[in-house]
Amino acid sequence: MDESAFNALAEAELARIETALEDCGADIDIEPKPGGVLEIEFDNGSKMIINRHTAAREIWVAARSGGFHFRPEAGQWLNTRDGAELYAMLSKLVSEQGGTAINVSRGA
Repeated sequence: MDESAFNALAEAELARIETALEDCGADIDIEPKPGGVLEIEFDNGSKMIINRHTAAREIWVAARSGGFHFRPEAGQWLNTRDGAELYAMLSKLVSEQGGTAINVSRGA
């Protein structure tokens, strides 16, 4: 996949992630930043960063519990380490970091 195709794909996914996080019921602030970055701040003051990494053709998530890389495969974004799906991981990470069980779903 060339750079412009990846950037378009990643930007669309970041927009879906932003919407999913806004709709998940967690008490968080989401701030889109230039260059394909979402900064999420929790009530406890901790932050999570989700961004596109064009050189690696991945979406990266930096959470309190660690860093995770997701690559597009067969219409999903899968963790490069264990194959976990992006939204399932976001549900887990946001729940852990925010202290409240939530479900982040991809939607349309």
